[in-house]
Amino acid sequence: MTDVVAESAGRDVKIIGLIGTGHACSHFFQLALPPLFFFIQQAFGVSNTELGLTVTCFYVASGLAQTPAGFMVDRFGARAVLFAGLGLVSAAVSAMAFVTAYWMLLPLSVLAGLGNSVFHPADYSILNASVGARRIGRAYGVHTFGGNIGWAVAPIFLSTLAGFFSWRGALIGAGALGFAILAMLVANRHLLHYEKAAPKPRADRAEAAAPTFELLMSAPILLCFGYFMLLSVALVGVQTFLPKTLDALHQTPVAFANLILTGFLFGSSAGILAGGILADRLRRHDFVVAGGLAAAALMFILVGTSPLTNPMLFAVIGIAGFLSGVTTPSRDMLVRGATPRGAAGKVFGFVYSGLDAGSAVAPLVIGRLLDHREPTLVFWMMALALAAAIFTAVTLRRNSPAAMAAPAE
Repeated sequence: MTDVVAESAGRDVKIIGLIGTGHACSHFFQLALPPLFFFIQQAFGVSNTELGLTVTCFYVASGLAQTPAGFMVDRFGARAVLFAGLGLVSAAVSAMAFVTAYWMLLPLSVLAGLGNSVFHPADYSILNASVGARRIGRAYGVHTFGGNIGWAVAPIFLSTLAGFFSWRGALIGAGALGFAILAMLVANRHLLHYEKAAPKPRADRAEAAAPTFELLMSAPILLCFGYFMLLSVALVGVQTFLPKTLDALHQTPVAFANLILTGFLFGSSAGILAGGILADRLRRHDFVVAGGLAAAALMFILVGTSPLTNPMLFAVIGIAGFLSGVTTPSRDMLVRGATPRGAAGKVFGFVYSGLDAGSAVAPLVIGRLLDHREPTLVFWMMALALAAAIFTAVTLRRNSPAAMAAPAE
C-alpha cells in the first residue's frame, strides 16, 4: 500500500512539474517583446505608443480567445489544445525575428495571444483530472508559481541573448525554448489526462448551448469572473505603476522602487507556495482569501497614507505581495468547487478572462490618477479593489457552498 501511495505522489509531482513548466512558458512569452523594445525602436524608428500596441494586441487576442479556448478544451481535449497553443505562440514569437517592418509585429502579436489563450483552461482541465485531490491545492500553487518564474526569467533571458547576438537572435532563442518545452510535454503526454465532454448529436448541440450559457451566466461563475477582474485591477496596478507611484508619493529613487517591485513579486511567489499547503489543509477557502486580501489591502493603505522610509516600504510591500500570494491557490479552489464535471475548460477560460478585463482597465485609471498628481488615491484604489474581491468570495460561499468544500479523494 505504501508503494502505491508513493507511486501516486511521485506521478502527481511529475504532472504538476510538467504543467507548471508549460505555464511558465505562457508568462515568459507575455514578456517576449518588452525587454527588446529599445532595440526594436532603433530598428524601425517607432514611438513608445506603437511599441505598447504590440502588447495590447497580445492581451486583447488572449482575453477574447480564452473562453472559446475553454470550449475547445472540453470538446476536443485539453492535451491537444495545449500542444497546439504552445506551438502557435512559439512559432509566432520565432517569426517576429524575421519581420522587415514594424506593422508585421502586430498580426504576429495577435497570433501569439491566441496561442497564449489556451493555457489556463487546458492546464486546469489536466490538473483537475490528473492530480489526486489531496494535492490539488499545491498543484494550483505550483502552477501559478511557474507563471511567476516565467515572468522573472524572460527579461534576463532575452536581454542576455540580445547582448550576445541581436534582438532577432533573442526572439529565435525564445521560440526555440518554447518548442523544446513542447517536445517535453509531448514526450510525457501519457501522464496528462483530462475530462472530455461526450460528443453530442448535431441536433442536440443547439439545445446544449443554452445550458452552457446559463452555466457561464450563473451567479457563482459570474462572481468568480468578478473576483478575477477586481484582483487584477489591484495587482496589475502594482506591477505596472508601482515605481512611478512610489516616486510621486515618497520620492523613492527609481532603482530602489524597482527593487521594491521585485520584492513584491518574490513575496507573492513565496506566498503562493505557502498558500498551496493551506488550500490542501483547510476547507474554508473563503477565509483564506478574505484574510489574505484584507491584510494586503491594509498594507496598501499604510503605504498610501504614512511617511515610510525606503526600507519600510520594501518590507510592507513585500508583505503585501506574500499575503496576496497566499490567497491564489484558495482562489483556484473556489473556481474548482463551482465548476461542474466536464466543464473545467470553459469555466476556467471564462473566469480567467476577467484577469485580462481588469488588466485593460487598471493601467488607464492609474495613469489618469498619476497625471492628476493623486498617488495616494492609487493605493486607495488598489485597497478598495481587494475589498470588493473579498465581497465576491464571501458571496460565492453563500451561492455555491460546494466551492468551499475540499473534494474527497
